[in-house]
Amino acid sequence: MDSFDIVTIFFLVAAVVIFLQLRNVLGRRTGHERPPFDPYAKRETVESADSADRGKVITLPRRDGAEETESAYAAVDAFAPAGTPVNGSLRKVVDSDPSFEPKEFVNGARMAYEMIVVAFADGDRKTLKNLLSREVYDGFDAAIGEREARGEVVKSSFVGIEKADIVAAEVKDQEVNITLRIISQLISATYDKAGALIDGDAEAVAEVNDIWTFSRDVRSRDPNWKLIATESEG
Repeated sequence: MDSFDIVTIFFLVAAVVIFLQLRNVLGRRTGHERPPFDPYAKRETVESADSADRGKVITLPRRDGAEETESAYAAVDAFAPAGTPVNGSLRKVVDSDPSFEPKEFVNGARMAYEMIVVAFADGDRKTLKNLLSREVYDGFDAAIGEREARGEVVKSSFVGIEKADIVAAEVKDQEVNITLRIISQLISATYDKAGALIDGDAEAVAEVNDIWTFSRDVRSRDPNWKLIATESEG
């Protein structure tokens, strides 16, 4: 009888420990969870996610629940001076989506930019397909395919983003399009199939100037934004 009691208590304790561990790992639902994996939420949230899941969606951050419009306007005014074209266009974005917050959007766009640049250099089509519109993806895919057909290899290191500014925004047929000018630093070198350097520099840091446009349908419950246009400057 004593032996039975000891074994029973042992398994009860083990069950409680396992339950607590599972609860810590899986969490508890409260009814206020974010959508599964939001790589463009605030950075501290992203960095806590499993690194293997990074790059699966392009969810530029949206605040939980719609804020009052005037409060959203205040965030726009703090981001861009009142009376400027950018301020006026961002206010129109807020009219369509009161949860939009420009500062958080730019933070997310910076992260999106790095993920896309790295994925393109690595030929990571899976990541790109989830980040780009169909038209942009087709262009990136074709460029990667041509590179692969020639046997070329790109070795790159993303140094960082010096500056990212919203330069235009518009709402057209419930589609919100936001354009940014992004200045970044990148080390990139392309080698042919024989291993000879044919483009770039394996040691020099190059400045890259891009104009990128992200888009989202505000009628959709899908919070994901996608890159719909790219242009290089200089």
